[in-house]
Amino acid sequence: MAKRTASAAQVALPLDAEASAPLLQPTAPAKPDADGADVASEASLQRYDWAAVGSELNRQGWGLLPGLLDAAQCQQMAAMYGEAAHFRSRIQMQRHAFGRGEYQYFAYPLPALLQALRTALYARLQPVAEQWRAQLAAAAPPWPAQHAALLAQCHAAGQRRPTPLLLRYGAGDYNCLHQDLYGALVFPLQVIVLLSQPGEDFDGGELVLTEQRPRMQSRVQVLPLQRGDAAIIAVRERPVRGTRGSYRVQHRHGVSTVLRGQRHTLGIVFHDAE
Repeated sequence: MAKRTASAAQVALPLDAEASAPLLQPTAPAKPDADGADVASEASLQRYDWAAVGSELNRQGWGLLPGLLDAAQCQQMAAMYGEAAHFRSRIQMQRHAFGRGEYQYFAYPLPALLQALRTALYARLQPVAEQWRAQLAAAAPPWPAQHAALLAQCHAAGQRRPTPLLLRYGAGDYNCLHQDLYGALVFPLQVIVLLSQPGEDFDGGELVLTEQRPRMQSRVQVLPLQRGDAAIIAVRERPVRGTRGSYRVQHRHGVSTVLRGQRHTLGIVFHDAE
């Protein structure tokens, strides 16, 4: 079970508590299938200005990757929700007062596209994570350059369960503000991909982020995502430079109430869980 904290203002989603599907034993992550998923992911990511993305992450704690997945990839990923073989556990949020709706954690081996994205995105986000670690003077060792090395660190620390997840919301569903921590070893960035089209598949259901600076009121952001767009967000905190050096800004995220239809989201968390 992941180590988490929760309160009325902060809800940390459970890893497997009272899941309606049994846990599968974790195995080592598989390499992408020989279907070009890794090559396609690399080609897709090369379209973005990663220096600009890094600047946005430093400035506000989030950045956007428009059109990361195409419509066919979104449909393929969302359709997996009904295929139990892909997952190790299912969580019904209402049972734990975390909101309404449900989500499932993928099992290893991950689907080829997801595995390729997780690996390729990590390589591009690691420099930002390392910059943040240095600014905060964290005692933790440097973040490794390759995702496989991060997973090895996680597994050595007892964090062996895969954390990428697929979420499904219907009318009236929502997700309370939370942080996806899952253990002591927390990579500071994660990626959220919207798989459904606002205004067609659903209404409402906006991705909401909050920022809490010391001795200040919380700031709220609503991210304007379309189907296939990805948001890179801070998992827990980011450094902000002040007159006396860098200080920590806390972040949480959630989803507003879905008013109509059905909304699917892919969450890519880079560290594994206890």
